Amino acid sequence: MVEKFLLRFLEEDIGNFDITTESIYRGEKARAVIVAKERGVLAGIDFAIKVFQLLGEVKVIESLKEGEEFSKGEEILVLEGSAEVLLKGERVALNLLQRLSGIATLTKEFVKALEGTKIKLLDTRKTTPGMRYFEKYAVRVGGGLNHRFGLYDMVLIKDNHKAIAGGIREAVRRVKESISPVYKIEVEVENLQELQEAIESGVDMVLLDNFKPEDVKRAVDIIKDRVLVEISGNINLSNIREYAIEGVNFISSGAITHSARWLDLSMRLSKVC
Repeated sequence: MVEKFLLRFLEEDIGNFDITTESIYRGEKARAVIVAKERGVLAGIDFAIKVFQLLGEVKVIESLKEGEEFSKGEEILVLEGSAEVLLKGERVALNLLQRLSGIATLTKEFVKALEGTKIKLLDTRKTTPGMRYFEKYAVRVGGGLNHRFGLYDMVLIKDNHKAIAGGIREAVRRVKESISPVYKIEVEVENLQELQEAIESGVDMVLLDNFKPEDVKRAVDIIKDRVLVEISGNINLSNIREYAIEGVNFISSGAITHSARWLDLSMRLSKVC
């Protein structure tokens, strides 16, 4: 699957041919050095190497390890091979490294903010179309966990589902009537009344959506460990610790994927005699 995606990325960038490189290239060998222009957490190094390998033979001279922290000016990856291969793969490889390392770096900051608690950080489905596999992978590199990967692997009843079914009880009833009990059922609740209704409906997990910290505490007191508890909505690095409340199992954040900044990396090429 990964190779299929990488080939698609290369096709998008190169098309039928690289008009610049193929006009200049005369069989030269080169060394490529990818350098960090700021600090971060490395994610996607194997994908980057594979990009070049799909274009031709390259030799890995040096490489940092996945998940390793790097500093400004540090060499992340050093390759040798055909200058044509290195030039054609440069942009796709850098795009992946910059995007995924940005996600891993931000995720690690969120995870560090939860240190000393039992709460796990989850991602969401707020990912770039076509990039979900890679972006959720980067979350794991940064120390977070993946929530459902898609609509097919877990039941999550949200506000629009409740509106269609006419409420939580009816939505849960329809789900239980339709699917195997192997699937866990989570319900998003917006207030304490909905929380009580969800618990009475026999769900496995509740998502407290946009609750204030004081309301989370009230909810936890009502739940009394009967279901797993996830909280989400407007949680960021500046306030996440306020939500690290005893009885909460998970905090989910769409920001770790949709708002992660690309890290600044560059690739320098030099001719090998």
